[in-house]
Amino acid sequence: MDERKLPIGVQSFEKIIENHNVYVDKTGLIYQLVHTNVPYFLNRPRRFGKSLLLSTMKAYWEGKKELFTGLKIEALEQDNPDAWQPYPVFYFDFNRDNYQGTRALEGILEDYLADWERRYAITPTKRQSLAVRFRRAIVEAAKQTGKKCVILVDESDKPLLETMENEKLLEHNKKVLKGFFSTLKSEDEHIQFIFITGVTQFSKDSIFSDLNQLRDISMVEDYAEICGITEDEMKDTFMPEIEALAQEQELTIPECLQRLKQTYDGYHFHEKGEGVYNPYSLLTALADKEFGGYWFATGTPTFLVRRLKKAGFDPRKFTDGTLYANKRMLTDYREDNPDLVPLLYQTGYLTIAEFDKQKASYTLAFPNEEVKYGFLESLLPQYVNNVGAGSGKDILTLTDYIEHGKTDAIRDVFSALFAGIPYPTNDVPFEHDFQSVFYITLTLLNQYVDCEQHTSMGRIDCVVRTLNYVYLFEFKRDDSAEAALKQIDDMHYADTYVADRRKLVKIGANFDSETRQLNGWKVEEG
Repeated sequence: MDERKLPIGVQSFEKIIENHNVYVDKTGLIYQLVHTNVPYFLNRPRRFGKSLLLSTMKAYWEGKKELFTGLKIEALEQDNPDAWQPYPVFYFDFNRDNYQGTRALEGILEDYLADWERRYAITPTKRQSLAVRFRRAIVEAAKQTGKKCVILVDESDKPLLETMENEKLLEHNKKVLKGFFSTLKSEDEHIQFIFITGVTQFSKDSIFSDLNQLRDISMVEDYAEICGITEDEMKDTFMPEIEALAQEQELTIPECLQRLKQTYDGYHFHEKGEGVYNPYSLLTALADKEFGGYWFATGTPTFLVRRLKKAGFDPRKFTDGTLYANKRMLTDYREDNPDLVPLLYQTGYLTIAEFDKQKASYTLAFPNEEVKYGFLESLLPQYVNNVGAGSGKDILTLTDYIEHGKTDAIRDVFSALFAGIPYPTNDVPFEHDFQSVFYITLTLLNQYVDCEQHTSMGRIDCVVRTLNYVYLFEFKRDDSAEAALKQIDDMHYADTYVADRRKLVKIGANFDSETRQLNGWKVEEG
């Protein structure tokens, strides 16, 4: 097979077409949007195709018809005499810059304005504010071209999300952006189309709140698949790459498709919307011919995991089916909102798993294995000091001990994990941290071995199955290891595995919350 060009990290529609990259055609949905005078807002997780979407819109509004040859929008526009006429486009890409400096944001806006002022021969005065200069640029562009202006704003919340832990700078950036973009409302008569994107709803509520006619399509069924790649799009567009991946990983095509689905699919942005794959992860997996955690390699916001830990959020809720929200909750994210679920949903760490029509409520969960394991790996260091590679407390080391039946070494890892929990510095009780570390550790094990957790009364804490061993774990707190082992026997937890050829290992453990140590460990092999 001739190697095809996959547009990994390419956010320019023009570059994709000119370089003959493989392209998933979303222009039919773009056609629906551009033929209205409604200003739009869309939030989607990072690396999900928002920039490519806006780049495609930019090419459309600039009248670059030659780039759309053979795409859906070309056929849709064929009977429209007004199609492909160039409009003045004001394109803001806030994703490319750093906003940690005191006046970094003003400098970026200044660069955009200076470029447009040169284009339209505008001479600004020193006394003019950024907002006034933007207003003048819009008016002049419309006057000189005879066309109303198009405003495209990409990653509008990055100047805010990047300064979340600097309250003074955060408030400064909000004030600057809100004042600057207030122009959009006052100059509505000179504007043809507005489309704004962000990772969260933060900018919509704090920067563009004056645009009361702004239509939020983030959870609208018609546009649920506007970013991301559906199952059908993947099979129709990337089957040669899927076949190559399957061959490299020694999988059948159905097995490969199932693995891709488990790892990268599962994002739902409407209860009736089709699930979509993370495009960055999917394309990278197909190019590398292996299954990796590509989305998390691009970074998880540190403020997010810190806030989860500080808020005492119970991580067991991620997988126990008890995370609920309604639509209003999911679209309500403010920096002072103590509920972190909307932020987790909007940033792509949670997605819609179920919908109760009668209650109009959603059940939320991790969308796929890449997100589940990547997120918990980033969360564990918030609870335990020094859990990186080579620490002896890392998951791969624990997995190795479990696979080889090294029960003393398993004990040492759990002892080190619990001893590594820092003393509380807030109102979150130590018991919460202990339970969180236990849950996260066992969940992370599940990506390497078959680890089944139970939390209800009368059921064992954890069963771990490897090629040669079956482990039954029962953990107690402020009791004894003997009592834990006795519970395994009294409740006949081992009966299920009587005929199993693998070696059965029963482990009872006790944790002393006063000394903060694992002070009991009993092993019985059967």
